[in-house]
Amino acid sequence: MEKFDLKRSYPELYAPGGGDFTLVDVPIMHYLAVDGHGDPNTSPEYTRALECLYPVAYSLKFASKDELEADFTVGPLEGLWRAEDPEAFVHRDKSAWDWTMLIAQPEWITPEMVDAAVASVEAKKKLPGLEQVRLQTLTEGLAAQILFIGPYDAEGPVLARLHDSWMPERHLTFNGDHHEVYLSDPRRAAPEKLRTVLRQPVRSTAP
Repeated sequence: MEKFDLKRSYPELYAPGGGDFTLVDVPIMHYLAVDGHGDPNTSPEYTRALECLYPVAYSLKFASKDELEADFTVGPLEGLWRAEDPEAFVHRDKSAWDWTMLIAQPEWITPEMVDAAVASVEAKKKLPGLEQVRLQTLTEGLAAQILFIGPYDAEGPVLARLHDSWMPERHLTFNGDHHEVYLSDPRRAAPEKLRTVLRQPVRSTAP
């Protein structure tokens, strides 16, 4: 049984090299998803979202392996971040952030399998918010992306450069939520060594 691994299947998305922003074409992707609002460092919603996402993700993995003979590696945590004013990310105004936390899924995972995994987890432990876990499809398409190394709160200047110069110089504008892929575990890696993919779907403004 060959195990599906996001990093091997999509190295440009999950194992990018360093350097400046580049443009990537993101295919249609499927995710476990939970929505919430507020500062991820202090919001109980955020903590509950992660407490629900991971058990469902692993339940799906084991069910897929046992029932379909299709194994896969559970992917890293990802997040979609939005605010009425994109400058809220540059200035790190976390109280203004809405978010959707994500874990990518292989294309053979269905909504029915997710419902079954949620029910399986719920039968073992009562987790507040578990009913909010859903399967979500994203079609991001063209996106600007960079591998950022450092603490999350140091992202501001990089995003400011993306918004204020890199995108305008290439006649690009926003075309979706700010997307982050967390390649490092913040519980184990020092802040200055955290590896995060910063991704912004874009579209052309050229006439």
